[in-house]
Amino acid sequence: MTTQDARLPEVPPELRNNVRIGPLDWLSPLYNWSRKRSLWPLFGGLACCAFEMIAAAAARFDQARFGMEIVRPSPRQADLMIVSGTVTKRMAPQIVRLYNQMPEPKYVIAMGACAISGGPFKEGYNVVSGVDKLIPVDVYVPGCPPRPEALYNAFLALHAKWDRERLSQLRWYRKDVADEGIPVPELGPDLVDWRVVAKLQATEE
Repeated sequence: MTTQDARLPEVPPELRNNVRIGPLDWLSPLYNWSRKRSLWPLFGGLACCAFEMIAAAAARFDQARFGMEIVRPSPRQADLMIVSGTVTKRMAPQIVRLYNQMPEPKYVIAMGACAISGGPFKEGYNVVSGVDKLIPVDVYVPGCPPRPEALYNAFLALHAKWDRERLSQLRWYRKDVADEGIPVPELGPDLVDWRVVAKLQATEE
């Protein structure tokens, strides 16, 4: 018996089936089940894919079946960002700023060809070639535009990802991982990603 075990309170025999002391991974299925029924998307759209996103929330498709009818206007109350449309360099700082303001756990869905890779506007001087250049993306929904059923498939893909997660592995519950956010890019002659600048300066030194 270690010193730590000696400090733990002794559980009476009649309560050993009701009290559990140790890692919380046994709570992961219940935790993941509750998250799947309480996902709150961030309200907002960038381009034409937003119409399909709005249709997914309307009565014909009804995303309330997933417990997602509460679409939040504030990033501080949302845990899912659906990037639906073309990401321009003028909008890029705002997207990163909204992502940083969302509390953990937070997830991102890139909806449509423009959000994934720039789409037909990829060669445009003002278009970002994929939102994953700015923020981490969990699920990609291809199409131009993808139908609401495709967006629902992305929701189910998120659910499947959560089923594989354990409480002890989640970064927002770990004390050794500090979330400093993503540096907001600055709009000048081109987007300035300060993460890349720091790497270039370290290489030159």
